[in-house]
Amino acid sequence: MHADFAPMVYLLASHKNGTLYVGVTSNLLARLHQHREGLLEGFTKDYGVHRLVWFEHHATMDHAIIREKRIKKWNRPWKIRLIEESNPDWRDLVCDLGYAPLPSRRIG
Repeated sequence: MHADFAPMVYLLASHKNGTLYVGVTSNLLARLHQHREGLLEGFTKDYGVHRLVWFEHHATMDHAIIREKRIKKWNRPWKIRLIEESNPDWRDLVCDLGYAPLPSRRIG
């Protein structure tokens, strides 16, 4: 298996308590680069959802996909609780992985 293959479910946010996005990938760093640079057309690019606020490793891609689908069906308060259990300040966790912090885009 390829060294970069690591099934992950992740949550991105535009800012604390902002717009949320749930995704799945086999290479979290590569996918985050795509989101942050606006290389992926669609929801995250349109709504500026680029901050990694939660992620979870899985043994297989099948397990990761099942978990992603379940989380997508959750209501917003459950997703917020999931984030805040491990990241109460909604820090951009990608900074812990060597990326520079994104500028704050929240107004007010």
